[in-house]
Amino acid sequence: MMTLRQEFVSLARQEAVNMSELCSRFGISRKTGYKWLARVEQEGAAGMADRSRRPLHTPLRASQTIEELVVALRQAHPSWGARKLRRRLLDLGHTDIPTPSTVTRILHRHGLIGEQASERSTPWQRFEHAAPNDLWQMDFKGYFETGRATCHPLTVIDDHSRYNVVLKACSRPNREQVQEALQDAFRRYGMPLRINTDNGAPWGSPSQHEHGITKLTIWLIQLGIRISHSRPAHPQTNGKDERFHRSLKAEVLAGRHFADLADAQTAFDRWRHVYNHERPHEALDLNTPVKRYQSSRLQYPEHLPEIHYPEGDLVQTVGWDGKIVMEGRRFKVSNALHTHRIAARPRLEQDGVYDLYFAHHRFGQIDLRMTESEA
Repeated sequence: MMTLRQEFVSLARQEAVNMSELCSRFGISRKTGYKWLARVEQEGAAGMADRSRRPLHTPLRASQTIEELVVALRQAHPSWGARKLRRRLLDLGHTDIPTPSTVTRILHRHGLIGEQASERSTPWQRFEHAAPNDLWQMDFKGYFETGRATCHPLTVIDDHSRYNVVLKACSRPNREQVQEALQDAFRRYGMPLRINTDNGAPWGSPSQHEHGITKLTIWLIQLGIRISHSRPAHPQTNGKDERFHRSLKAEVLAGRHFADLADAQTAFDRWRHVYNHERPHEALDLNTPVKRYQSSRLQYPEHLPEIHYPEGDLVQTVGWDGKIVMEGRRFKVSNALHTHRIAARPRLEQDGVYDLYFAHHRFGQIDLRMTESEA
């Protein structure tokens, strides 16, 4: 409950937020939402907790106290470097925190930093989208065994803010569990303009004969979301999510075992709050992701909207074998599109060539000038 309150307040304080919509997504009334905002304005972070909760910080009295704070925070977050530790202590309200170089010397003095730490913490260089929800990056973080089941962590990162939208302990890396997790995210945060995924199941791949069309991408396309895929053998295309995986491994998974999926999810939820609300991010000038994230204005529709195609398109329903018929010839498009209506849109500059569309998504091409053996 504490985590949900903090997340709600952080999002509610963003500019131009729709308070009614945000309260609805968190399942609370507007009165309750404004109550928590008022408490935070009056009391800070302590206003979201029980009245008996102690303050989050105490004034520093001596350099020994500062050193103890640095050591304690490093032990709580072993993969955080000096800049993150210093920024987090300042965010907690402590004063007279030394420079990052001094923090580094404290870590060395207590044996809390290794020789390879600087090399491992070298930041990746990457492009950044201009606004929250312009692009979400999505993938599975491999898998690991718990005491009772295999866990496949599903992760979704907002490209602009690095805000972690989804961190779900899935039992299988399949469409059903991805779709369920995305539905929850869409209902809480709204929908992005585009989602980028890796190649392969359940995402699909443009290089395959199905043209990247799967049941999952069909559902996303029907929602109006644009779909893109990383280039094969180039995971850096989803670089922010890959970097998130490195942090997840170092700060949650390394050297740790879980009883079951629920145990793993509890650890994920706890760390997700730290990542979004507490952990300073190098690429964000040591701000936290929640300070740059805003909920999307695109609301999730509980019923899929009807698809309309422009006049001039040749529209037909895909057959059971994933094929359509044009000028008496059968062309394979996608088994996943069985029973769905697609459009063949003529290319004005190339007579006999048609681009294939499902809703807004161009997924293939038909060239009637080719012989059947060539096609």
